[in-house]
Amino acid sequence: MGASLSNLSEGGANGGGEKGPGLGDIPEACVACVFLYLTPPEICNLARLNRAFRGAASSDAVWQSKLPANYQDLLDLMPPERCQDLSKKDIFALLAGSISFDDGSKQVWVDKVTAKVCLSISAKVMAITGIEDRRYWSWIPTEESRFQVVAYLQQIWWFEVDGVVRFPLPPDVYTLIFRLHLGKFSKRIGRRVTNFEHTHGWDIKPVRFEFTTSDGQQATAECCLDDTEQDEMEGSHKRGCWVEYKVGEFIVTDSESAPEVRFSMKQIDCTHSKGGLCVDSVSVIPSDLIERRRRLVSK
Repeated sequence: MGASLSNLSEGGANGGGEKGPGLGDIPEACVACVFLYLTPPEICNLARLNRAFRGAASSDAVWQSKLPANYQDLLDLMPPERCQDLSKKDIFALLAGSISFDDGSKQVWVDKVTAKVCLSISAKVMAITGIEDRRYWSWIPTEESRFQVVAYLQQIWWFEVDGVVRFPLPPDVYTLIFRLHLGKFSKRIGRRVTNFEHTHGWDIKPVRFEFTTSDGQQATAECCLDDTEQDEMEGSHKRGCWVEYKVGEFIVTDSESAPEVRFSMKQIDCTHSKGGLCVDSVSVIPSDLIERRRRLVSK
């Protein structure tokens, strides 16, 4: 197979030793038309075949079709000099890396395969009850967060986290997710270790997650964060791992508007305390990307 492809890329040989038509004879414009139907990784792989494929893989027309509809809004988040005189391919590469904005408290990026827009909000800009009191909360620097820091709860009775984001998302179906971690993690002698000294109270009553959008959509979900018995039945382990809690879905239909999303999670039953929880971020991800990731993990 590899030999056949190599022959085609240079032009095949017939029985008389004469070269026949090969991939190198396909006009660059025709190759570009084919690339419109391929994913960015597929285009980059095929660009190595020959000159025509390399030329088509650098075409602005090809990469314009891969960019999200609101890519200019994303570029506006960066300093103008960073995105001047860039080809559409370079713009795609820039957006696929992730862009920080609002003093580094939020990040937006383009999925490298589907070119769909994803958004994440750091706990640093959320309203967290008691966050200023070191008896209850502290900030832990870590490379395990895209924001390099997470909020760690030692103990509290009234647990509540609220946030809001407004962003011009392209039309799509999105899922809102909280990223949480039971236990306090650190590194010792190069190894990751987790301390559960403060972890308690999350098996008594469920945490309530919810969000509402500016156009009236809403969703609510409840679950116990530390249901050990249920986790063992399902073969999952939440303690010591980052877990993404799905709250629900909302739909963006207008490409010209910037929907506002208000989100929260709370456990305000003051009959018991709770603690030993890391809060990293809230993400807004296209729902089909989450399903695609789930299928890849299950294989």
